[in-house]
Amino acid sequence: MLYVHYENLEKMDSFEINKIVAAVLMVALIIIGIGKLSDVIFHVEKPETPGYSVEVESATTVSTASSSTTSDKIDISALMAIGDIAHGEKVFKKCAACHSIVKGGKNAIGPALYNVVGRKVGAIEDYKYSKALAAYDKNWTFEELNGFLIKPAKWIKGTKMAYAGLRKEKDRASVIKYLNENSDNPLQLP
Repeated sequence: MLYVHYENLEKMDSFEINKIVAAVLMVALIIIGIGKLSDVIFHVEKPETPGYSVEVESATTVSTASSSTTSDKIDISALMAIGDIAHGEKVFKKCAACHSIVKGGKNAIGPALYNVVGRKVGAIEDYKYSKALAAYDKNWTFEELNGFLIKPAKWIKGTKMAYAGLRKEKDRASVIKYLNENSDNPLQLP
């Protein structure tokens, strides 16, 4: 910043003040000029119509449907067809930080998941489940696992599991197949 003492201002003639004002104006003009020049060099023509239009359905009511009605909308056999056990093992590494998958594996932050497919939710005796999971009176079917893995906290409200979920269908289907494979009696795929 330019500081000029009042005493020195009296000694300065008008020519020096004009030089300072001219320098400030020159900097402003250079900045504006660079902006205009860059607009010319990097000119982007806007399309007449947007790249794509988004159609939004109007929401008539807020759905408070249970997980079973949501799972009815999913074609679980088509979903499971896109899954791959080897890919599921790779994706499960995210889960392995909190869950054991080996037979006889111990509970960690989360319960052991060996034999989980087909088992009652909250059934491991030596693990302290959240009240929501303990009260959830269903079995871990392919549909339930799919819904839960999308976003656990949304599927079973009140669960302690703070995992964000698996958005990709292939990831979910692969993990479910991998969980099913890690069982004494794997269930028949739908």
